[in-house]
Amino acid sequence: MELPKEIFKKYLSFNEKLYNFFVTITGLTIFNWEILKQIFIPPYEISEVKKHMNELGVKTFPIVSVTGFVIGLVIVMQSEPVFVRFGASDYLPGATAISIVRELAPVITALIFAGRVSSGIGAELGSMRVTEQIDAMEVSAINPFKYLVVTRVIATTMILPILTIYVIFLSIIGGFIALTISQGMNFEYYKNAVVTSVTFGDLIPSISKTFVFGYIVGIVGSYKGYIADGGTEGVGRASTTAVVLASLIILLFDTVLVKISLMIWPL
Repeated sequence: MELPKEIFKKYLSFNEKLYNFFVTITGLTIFNWEILKQIFIPPYEISEVKKHMNELGVKTFPIVSVTGFVIGLVIVMQSEPVFVRFGASDYLPGATAISIVRELAPVITALIFAGRVSSGIGAELGSMRVTEQIDAMEVSAINPFKYLVVTRVIATTMILPILTIYVIFLSIIGGFIALTISQGMNFEYYKNAVVTSVTFGDLIPSISKTFVFGYIVGIVGSYKGYIADGGTEGVGRASTTAVVLASLIILLFDTVLVKISLMIWPL
C-alpha cells in the first residue's frame, strides 16, 4: 500500500531535517578541531583580535547595559511579594544577587551576545564567501581560516566574560534601586547582604562558563558564514541559522555546566 502524499512529504521532510542535523554537528566538530589546531600556530594576528573585540564586544555594551539594569529591577519586583508573604524580605538582596550571579546574568548576556554577534559574523563571512573574497585570500597565500575565523572566535571567547561581569554589576544596582523605591533600602545594608551571600563558589562557575558561551557564539557564527552558499539568500540564511543554533547550543551546554558546577560548588 502506498503512503498518502502528505505523509510521504512529511517523511521526506523529517529525513531531510535529520540529515541536516547530523551534517551540522559533523561540520561543527571538524570546524572546532581545525580552530584548536590553528589557534596555537603563529602568526597570532593580535591586532585583528583587538579589532574584533572592539567591534563585537564594546559595541554590545549599550544593549547589555539596558538589559542588565532591567534584570535586577524585574527580579526584585517579581520576588518581593513572595518574600514578604513568607516574612523573608531580609533575604531578598542576597537571594537576588545569587540568582543573578549564578544563572541569569551569564545566560541572558550570552543569548543577547549570540543574537547580535553570531548573526553579524555569519552575515559578514557569508558575504565574503559568496562574493569569493575568501577564495581570493587563499589564492594570495593568506590563510583565511586563521585570519577570519580564529581571530573572531578568540575575540568572542575573551569579551563575553567581561560583558557578563558588567551585567552582574548593573543587575545588582538595578535590584538596589527597586528595593530603594519600594522599601527605602539602605545602601550599606544592601551591599553587606550581597557581599555576604555571594561567594567565590557562585562567581567562579558563573564567569567560567561564559568563556564556553563566547566560544560557542564565535564558532557557530563563523561556521555558518564560512560555508554559506546561494548568493544573498544564503547569506541571510547563514545569519538566521547562526543565531538559532548558537542560542540552542548555549542553553544545552548551560544545563550540563550548571550540573557540573553544583557538584563542585554546591549552594
